[in-house]
Amino acid sequence: MKKIYLMILMCLLCIGIISCGKNNNPDAISDSEKKEVYQLIDDYIDKLLTSSPDRPLWNIETIKSGKAAAWNYIDGCMISSLIDLYEQTNQFEYLSYAGNFIDYYVNEDGEILGYNMDTYNLDNINEGRVLFYLYELTGEQKYKTAIDTLYTQLMNQPRTQEGNFWHKQIYNNQIWLDGLYMAQPFYAMYETVFKNPNERRYDDILNQFENVFNLMYDKEKHLYYHGYDSSKSIFWADSTTGLSSNFWLRSIGWYTIALVDVYSIIDDNEVEIKNRFKELIEITLSGIYEYIDSANNMFYQVVDQGKRSGNYLETSGSLMVSYASLKAARLGIIDKKYYNMGEKVFFGVCKKYLTSVNGDLNLGGICITAGLGPQNNIIRDGSFEYYISEEIVENDAKGVAPLIMAYTELKKGLN
Repeated sequence: MKKIYLMILMCLLCIGIISCGKNNNPDAISDSEKKEVYQLIDDYIDKLLTSSPDRPLWNIETIKSGKAAAWNYIDGCMISSLIDLYEQTNQFEYLSYAGNFIDYYVNEDGEILGYNMDTYNLDNINEGRVLFYLYELTGEQKYKTAIDTLYTQLMNQPRTQEGNFWHKQIYNNQIWLDGLYMAQPFYAMYETVFKNPNERRYDDILNQFENVFNLMYDKEKHLYYHGYDSSKSIFWADSTTGLSSNFWLRSIGWYTIALVDVYSIIDDNEVEIKNRFKELIEITLSGIYEYIDSANNMFYQVVDQGKRSGNYLETSGSLMVSYASLKAARLGIIDKKYYNMGEKVFFGVCKKYLTSVNGDLNLGGICITAGLGPQNNIIRDGSFEYYISEEIVENDAKGVAPLIMAYTELKKGLN
């Protein structure tokens, strides 16, 4: 059945066709239009919250694989976004759903369903962020036990020669931009919440971001490569630099969120460290915005090759950049112009990919997954052809969660 763009969104950002209110700026969005769009998103979230914890609607990878339910970062992103939304709206149903969802995976002894520390998978750290909130709220020991389990993994996580966590045991000696988001906010939360100020390992956290900047940032393109192999031996890596060959949007999105979230977590007394994070945030956001598609206010799957056949405007990475921009501007980390830029990206995604089929809301344009290797999976080679070949899906949490995160930031507004 043919998808029809929501009528309310068709009027947004339509250059030269419809003016918005009394503002002559064609990108301007009136308060009444925002309100209507926000109501549509609230309804969309309500739809997703009919999901069961073992097969949530937003975890397309689990549904497609048929594997047993297990602790994973996809659910972690979604539940974290619901906690953020609850804190902003005080609507108890979001907190209740999040708590019940996590309790399906964390038993009374603090054991985590489907978790295996021996894989040293940074993705598995991500969902641990929710545990801090639930532990503070309830005081239940099971949450603290689960937090300590994940922290133990980090303290034993293998590292590259430069000092960064391996992305996973099967991705030895490799740094992926994704991994900074999966691990570092949790790491920063643990140090901030449970450590005395003179014991906190903020220097280690910052150093891992510094290594990414020094090793993976292209100073001419102003973008970050997806992966780096310190051994320079894996098939997808350049034998001289160790870098993968392209700039994948969502990996840059993960990294950008990581920078902003870690900044917000680190104690304010750590002025020098926080100032360096500010610099990295400005560098990263100013770089990615050089590649925005101004007609749609979105970014391409392979960021710097927007006009190349097969490339497409991708939802999840665009929304991650939107969220990071909105939050960083609200916190005063960067110039307030980024708030307006982040808002435009948010509504750009809604206009293009939030669709209705017989009144049923769906969010499309989401790359289901992309990675590098491992050694026996040579299709995942970091090439342009690979990145555009991965399936494009609807309603996956890698797109839905940043939609909710950016939406929450918009509801908070600019100070």
